[in-house]
Amino acid sequence: MNIKVGTASWTDPTLIACKRFYPPGCTSAEARLRFYASQFSLVEVDSSYYAMPSASNSALWAARTPEDFIFNIKAFRLFTGHQIDPKKLPKDIQAALPASDKKNLYYKDTPGDVLKELWRRYLDALQPLKDAGKLGAVHFQFAPWIVNNKEGRAHVEHCADVMEGHTVAAESRHKSWFAAESAASTLAIERDRGLVNVVVDEPQGPSNSIPSVWEVTNGRLALIRLHGRNHETWNIKDASAASSRFNYDYNDGELSELATLILDISRAVDQTHVVLNNNFEDQGQRNAKTLMSILGVNAIPR
Repeated sequence: MNIKVGTASWTDPTLIACKRFYPPGCTSAEARLRFYASQFSLVEVDSSYYAMPSASNSALWAARTPEDFIFNIKAFRLFTGHQIDPKKLPKDIQAALPASDKKNLYYKDTPGDVLKELWRRYLDALQPLKDAGKLGAVHFQFAPWIVNNKEGRAHVEHCADVMEGHTVAAESRHKSWFAAESAASTLAIERDRGLVNVVVDEPQGPSNSIPSVWEVTNGRLALIRLHGRNHETWNIKDASAASSRFNYDYNDGELSELATLILDISRAVDQTHVVLNNNFEDQGQRNAKTLMSILGVNAIPR
């Protein structure tokens, strides 16, 4: 079957703290990844969103996982339009930035030569996974203020240009992209650029949520990300852990309904990736295993 199911991250602090997924004594970075990869054949790396990834880590990940294991990598937050504290950038990059009293740095305010170097390092960091045949989608989760206007569309196309040669998945976080009058044009852009339309399951209503659009825009891959349906926490402020936002436990009925849609879309693509992003404690891992059972996906297709 061409469906892989996994979770967003394997090292979320709440997952480790709950002590329900990893067996006793499984405490090192290597041991946790090896155990995770014995249960699932797909994972989404979210650390690459918060900080620049490294080629050395990618090489270790490739070496510590089975041949058929796949990593979907989140794009670095600066590339997706999110703000970043310049102090979180590499020291030499910090030194190359112009003096500023602003707390946060945005893509539009970053010098071109710095951006070029950051993109170069990012692509270099992905190369060991690509060489090993273990790089899936590079997932761009665009900021809520990247809206469907001339500037927003230009930025999405710019990212597609820079990432040419990679499978790029695009997830919008502003409702303007899939409003009734714009959904068809958004899908047309994705098809024209070969971007994978990310099908989401998430709370509906806020301006930073979009509907579930079960459409294929790249015949190689369908990507479904299940964020949970917790309206109360979707825009939570000052949470102790980022995963608190996705505190939701899918019930079997909800997963069965999703499984029917997943099976339908999987027939139109070469591969289907399903990522459980309800990563509070072990909710994602439990729900992923239940979903695999419903779908008839072998947990360890070795």
